[in-house]
Amino acid sequence: MREEEHLGEAQAVCDEMALRARRNIQVVIDRLTVSGYRFHSNDHEQTPVAPFLPASDGAGALVSWLTARFGAVPLTMSSWLRLVGDVWLVGTHPEWDGAAAADPLVIEAEGLRWPHTSIRNHYDEEFDIWQMADPEGAEPFVLAVAPDHLHKANVSGGAPYGFRLPDGCADGVFVGEVAMPFVDYLNWVFEQGGFPGRGGARLPSRLRRSLSEGLLPL
Repeated sequence: MREEEHLGEAQAVCDEMALRARRNIQVVIDRLTVSGYRFHSNDHEQTPVAPFLPASDGAGALVSWLTARFGAVPLTMSSWLRLVGDVWLVGTHPEWDGAAAADPLVIEAEGLRWPHTSIRNHYDEEFDIWQMADPEGAEPFVLAVAPDHLHKANVSGGAPYGFRLPDGCADGVFVGEVAMPFVDYLNWVFEQGGFPGRGGARLPSRLRRSLSEGLLPL
């Protein structure tokens, strides 16, 4: 798949997946906004947060740096970085209980919320911590891109969600409460309207249907 004669076509398929995901994200955000949902930080301050920041002009360079630093990056992750951007659906609604606890979609691989902080330095630090904790590399390195479902709800929780690296496959492994192919994870999230739910915390079925109606399969 990574050979020159196949790579372009494989990447094009993954790029189409990312464009569909971006469209779904924008639809879900529009529906949440119209309903009165507030996007905010996962702390007591509840500082307003932009739910979607499109990929920057430097996203392609970040993919190249990740490849040089950690090894092969899965094509779906590359497509997401270059064509989607950073998503943060954490928030609350005055009439909906438990939205923040329902594991809202968060993927912030480019670190666009912190324009004055180097995401590359952050990833370097995380890799150093992993190496010190696991010098034999018994467990794969996970590039963290989101808090876990408890931290999203402002509760002390477990390890963050992220991508296993290196990974030369077309579709990468996304590690959350369980590890699964990234596209499977995204399809599951969109089927649930952006809030797949964990630990019994789920949005009401009527609300999930209203958010997920008409979203594109990936």
